[in-house]
Amino acid sequence: MAEITTVGLDLAKNVFQAHGADALGRAVLRKKLRRDQVLAFFSQLPACVVAMEACGGAHFWGREIGRLGHEVRLIPPAYVKPFVKRQKSDAADAEASLARRRSARPCVSWP
Repeated sequence: MAEITTVGLDLAKNVFQAHGADALGRAVLRKKLRRDQVLAFFSQLPACVVAMEACGGAHFWGREIGRLGHEVRLIPPAYVKPFVKRQKSDAADAEASLARRRSARPCVSWP
């Protein structure tokens, strides 16, 4: 498996969608994660950039994932929407977060 350098994470109430890409932007991971699996999943990944759409819970998850050594970026929802290629779904939003991450600077990052 190719090394994952960026992960787009779409947050939801119970089931999150993760979309991982390598350095060339090719999709190498698509995974559904329950709320209780998120931190265990990210603790197994090497340090990478995690992009997620800014929402009420994004700051909490950003801090938690950042503590695991990842670089977390929050992106305004208005900037993600144009990159959704197909019908609205959590998986499509996760992939769109990556497209936005590669094309421009997001609004928030933690040191």
